[in-house]
Amino acid sequence: MKLHPTDVHFRPNSARVLVRPFIPEDPGKVANIMGRILALDEEAAAQQLEVAIADFEGRHSDLRAVWRNHFRKVEPVAREVAAAMGEGDPVIFSDVRQHLIGAYFSGEYALESAALFNPSMVAHPDQGGLREGELRFILSLRATGEGHISSIEFRTGVIHGDYTITVDEVSPFVTEPALVPDPTYLKTIFMEKLREMGFENDFTSIVIATLPDAFSLSDLQRAIGEATEGETELPYEVARTMDCIRWLAESNYEIHFRPSLPVSERILFPISSNESNGIEDARFVRFVHDDGTAVYYATYTAYNGHTILPQLLHTKDFSDFQILTLNGRSVQNKGMALFPRRINGCYAMISRQDDENILIMFSEHLHFWNDPQVLVTPREPWELMKIGNCGSPIETEAGWLLLTHGVGSMRKYCIGAVLLDRDDPTRVIGRLRDPIVMPQGNEREGYVPNVVYSCGGLIHGRRLILPYGMSDSAATIVTVELDELLEKLRQG
Repeated sequence: MKLHPTDVHFRPNSARVLVRPFIPEDPGKVANIMGRILALDEEAAAQQLEVAIADFEGRHSDLRAVWRNHFRKVEPVAREVAAAMGEGDPVIFSDVRQHLIGAYFSGEYALESAALFNPSMVAHPDQGGLREGELRFILSLRATGEGHISSIEFRTGVIHGDYTITVDEVSPFVTEPALVPDPTYLKTIFMEKLREMGFENDFTSIVIATLPDAFSLSDLQRAIGEATEGETELPYEVARTMDCIRWLAESNYEIHFRPSLPVSERILFPISSNESNGIEDARFVRFVHDDGTAVYYATYTAYNGHTILPQLLHTKDFSDFQILTLNGRSVQNKGMALFPRRINGCYAMISRQDDENILIMFSEHLHFWNDPQVLVTPREPWELMKIGNCGSPIETEAGWLLLTHGVGSMRKYCIGAVLLDRDDPTRVIGRLRDPIVMPQGNEREGYVPNVVYSCGGLIHGRRLILPYGMSDSAATIVTVELDELLEKLRQG
């Protein structure tokens, strides 16, 4: 099958750095450092702040605001140390002191110093100002830096009528979103997840009973406080349940970017404890509801260094995001990918529970997934180890185009495809015998050799636009004639 390469490549740039908290875990060390900073007189503090500004301000878009936020994380220690040093009560910290303390307890993190790979492409929500035959897109990428911590970055660009692709200039800065301080939850979903985790007990019932159907984090904290009021020492089971309730609330959060911020400057960096070691392989899909309204979902793998957990991300505009846990017996392993619309009244999801086959499942509720059935098993030599999806199925007039990845000998990854019936996607009506893409030449060399992998492409005109990662290091885009691909699928 003929591939049409493009000159579009996404390579890691270690100069794109994020300011992260740099705070020792030992409170005693924090206090010792704070004492040394506060021992500087105001003039010396101002001089050191000017040095930090000269060194770092040109590398970030709003550095002083970040420093102030990081100061607030250690402010209680700062006040204790200052009081012990006889600075008076209450202690008043000047802007210089706040910024300098924040600078000392901050550090740069190079988000993509190790890799920039595993892309997922969707149509941009804003299609204004284009010529006939053009499509604006948003591309997500998995960025990996020090400690192999993964995050999500974005790029934007245009596919032109002749299938050439231009990518918009990438901002030199990266910015984290603001965490919405009082997110909301739905009681039915929250309770179902607690039940699934084995925490349906008397304490849970007491807490949940006082909450409205849609409750906020502050509502939940109030309910927990009322349920434990007057208790000096909580029984082990109650304390464990309370920790689980708080963990679940922390794992479901909302974030916000300023709409004026360039899309390429927006970074989704791990926030909750269950994704502390990475947000991996987001599979974005433009989902169209039955009433014609469109939203964007992404399934991704949260990793905490020990276990993985599939999560769901939701956005309408790539400025406001909701991050939600998924529920059900089938929420496990990697590679969940949502169909772009409901089928016969149900949501549909591709998955791989057994780390070997591709499965499909249906649900009346987006957040609950059970009862998967095997859809595709390894068949060809290049996929005998295991197979999985390469993003959400793409609807065509011939059926659902499901891009796949197959693992063969020597852990070599290739990209293939199957064709599913549009009305009954449990029925496979076509399958490629040979891969669309296999690692060749310098694509074989990288952090994980011999791997080509995609988290989702799209169709524009009569071409499949296929972005893919190369050996977990960089990424590129090729295009494939759709009619030729569909013909090959029917022959298989």
